[in-house]
Amino acid sequence: MNTLSHIAINADDIPASRAFYRAAFGWQFSAWGPPGFYRVEAEDPHGPGVTAALQQRRQLLADQPTTGFECTVAVDDVRHVEQAALAAGGRLLMQTTTIAGVGHLIWLADPSGNVVGAMQYDTKAQ
Repeated sequence: MNTLSHIAINADDIPASRAFYRAAFGWQFSAWGPPGFYRVEAEDPHGPGVTAALQQRRQLLADQPTTGFECTVAVDDVRHVEQAALAAGGRLLMQTTTIAGVGHLIWLADPSGNVVGAMQYDTKAQ
């Protein structure tokens, strides 16, 4: 595990961003999950690739809109990762959140303030 598993693109104008990525890269989108959240449908001829989403912009850091691609790492034990990250000088930005049918997610900031998610995938999560 501990592989890059998911990226999300935070956008203020979802329709405009969908049109941009469709025109630039040929990506298609399907609505999934909460309002303003779309799964990116981009085929990778070399394998399964990374799951990607286009979503309404959010703020994981106070007073700082999330920009760029937001990355999530697949982990075996989200609680272990949280403890290790905090001991190594990181900060917890979001307590463990369970996404039904997907798994358990936390958001961390590294000592330089870079944001990273850690997801313990569990299809039986409620």
